[in-house]
Amino acid sequence: MGERRKTIRLATENYRGRRIYFVTLCCLNRRRTFVSEAPARQLLDQLIACTALHDFSLHAYCLMPDHLHILVEGMGDSCDLTRFVAEFKQKTAFDYRKRTGLSLWQSRYYDHILRKGDDTENVAWYIWTNPTRKGLCAAPQDYPFSGSLTIDWKDRCVPARLWAPSWKARGPLL
Repeated sequence: MGERRKTIRLATENYRGRRIYFVTLCCLNRRRTFVSEAPARQLLDQLIACTALHDFSLHAYCLMPDHLHILVEGMGDSCDLTRFVAEFKQKTAFDYRKRTGLSLWQSRYYDHILRKGDDTENVAWYIWTNPTRKGLCAAPQDYPFSGSLTIDWKDRCVPARLWAPSWKARGPLL
């Protein structure tokens, strides 16, 4: 009998409407796919087009060599995060397979729905500081594959206290 996977999604209605989501998509086997500019820029162009098509605001993004972080907000009641992510992954995976013959994404992705107490800009800074935490650059503003379509962040300083995802704040599982 096959291995049964744990369901990691909330009920469908949690992914619809005017909510803010922190999403992480990982490359298959954490392959370092986005180390050069051309494939990174192509994927980011597709991300921007897909957010517009699905009526999401793109508050923050950071395309790391082996994963993508985004902070998006549904701008209408009909916005659907699962449909948006599925279409984005499908389109980018198809284009990538056409160019390379390889699969792009892991089948699942991680998401976190921001709560009322979560500060959107602090979550965005968590995303933008990812390259500095990984030693890819000295300052978040120096990383070429990070940005925002809603926040003018490059002239601001990193907050003294950064937001941390609940699954990282808890420490190791026993």
